[in-house]
Amino acid sequence: MQMDLMRQASVLVVDGSENDRKQLKNILALRVKLWGVNAGCEALAYMGNTSPDLVLLSADLPDMDGFELLRRMREDVQLREIPVIMMTTDQSQKAEAAITMAGAFDIVRKPFVPIIVVKKVEQVLELEYLHRHLRSEVRRQTRLAEERLASSQRLFEETVMALAKTIDAKDAYTRGHSQRVGRYARFIAYKLGWHEEEQQKIYFMGLLHDIGKIGVPEAIINKPDKLTDEEYDKIKEHTVIGSEILELVAEFPELTIGARSHHERFDGKGYPDGKKGDEIPIYARIIAVADAYDAMTSKRSYRDVLPQNVVRDQIAKGRGSQFDPEFADVMLQIIDEDVDYILHER
Repeated sequence: MQMDLMRQASVLVVDGSENDRKQLKNILALRVKLWGVNAGCEALAYMGNTSPDLVLLSADLPDMDGFELLRRMREDVQLREIPVIMMTTDQSQKAEAAITMAGAFDIVRKPFVPIIVVKKVEQVLELEYLHRHLRSEVRRQTRLAEERLASSQRLFEETVMALAKTIDAKDAYTRGHSQRVGRYARFIAYKLGWHEEEQQKIYFMGLLHDIGKIGVPEAIINKPDKLTDEEYDKIKEHTVIGSEILELVAEFPELTIGARSHHERFDGKGYPDGKKGDEIPIYARIIAVADAYDAMTSKRSYRDVLPQNVVRDQIAKGRGSQFDPEFADVMLQIIDEDVDYILHER
């Protein structure tokens, strides 16, 4: 450790022997900032106001055992990281083992050998300096990583939102559909008691559930008349197209689930895979309810927003056939709680 850094280090001597404190002052005063107290209570009071870089602690104190003081330090959040060198007259290996087990960094035996005291103090302060700067660097790197993660998360969210708006812009009659489906799906997950992370996950899946419509001609999407069988088959392809697009998002593989399976039916009569019941991924079963709800509570070229009682009847009618009964029941609960019929396209 460089001498100028040594001189900046503060060392607290805790020893009931005035003679030993004087000896340590003679040995260390020119090398470190040295303070001395003669009892454990004084040491605790001192450390409550000033945190030293090192404590030289005598095993024998007038008011308490040195091991007791060390134990109190290790139980105190503010003091537990302060390194301690225990000083003792016991020359046995048993004493050294006991001191190490108690949490002291090193041991110095009395009577003092000046060169040993200096070397051990230098070693401990050097390590403490390195540890402190390592902890500081870890905190700095952690903060930078968190900032980068937050920035990446914001970018992901903004990109997903932009994609959702792009999808909805293709259909003149469903502007905001993807965002509403995402919100409704997240609300159902919230009602189910899902963790925030899972709620956010299904929200993004809801935002992008219709991304495959990018591959469907606008003339078909915006056709005001009834679709032909061929045109309807083309519309159904958006589930497969969407899942293929979202397979490219390696960091969020679940995104494909909402895109591919939101038109599966609980009775197995949906598409594209004809899955039924629990074969349908749970995220898709929730998005299916949210998607159907928004379809009924949004304006179309041929009708306005459906009355709330009609929407409720349709959700109840689809319970167990089109929809998973559990999630249909949650949607019905949400409808019943929405006494002012706020949840619909504005």
